[in-house]
Amino acid sequence: MDDHPAPAVTAAQLAAAAGTFDMLSTPNRLHLVWLLASGEYDVSTLAERSGAAVPATSQHLAKLRAAGIVAARRDGRRQLYRVEDPHILAVVAQMFSHIAPDGTIAGESDERRPPRAPRFAEHAGHTVAEAAEAAEAPAAAAPAVAGNG
Repeated sequence: MDDHPAPAVTAAQLAAAAGTFDMLSTPNRLHLVWLLASGEYDVSTLAERSGAAVPATSQHLAKLRAAGIVAARRDGRRQLYRVEDPHILAVVAQMFSHIAPDGTIAGESDERRPPRAPRFAEHAGHTVAEAAEAAEAPAAAAPAVAGNG
């Protein structure tokens, strides 16, 4: 018997959390949020660093703004984007702290078992290794997750 019941969660909270995770569920949007964790950037810089086209990056940013995950401000003719919510930044940092650069689950090494990929290792027809390979070049220009503070 559980002496510590889970706190009550409302339907509105569940819907909001699911919506947030839905926004972060595409690699492109997650990459943009991760890049924005280190500071403000304009759409051209984000497109270059993420390896995506400017129009696609702009569309992802619009969705993230509509969801309240990303905010923007004008700086002359440029629009600078940022993530203001420290909770979003913490969730993203935690997520990447549990996934090794090769896409396997990070953790203590165990000689008896090889590193394992997440159960959802295949997404949209690509394995985690293929996705990592595709993201390798742009990731080199991206800031380190551990340095978010």
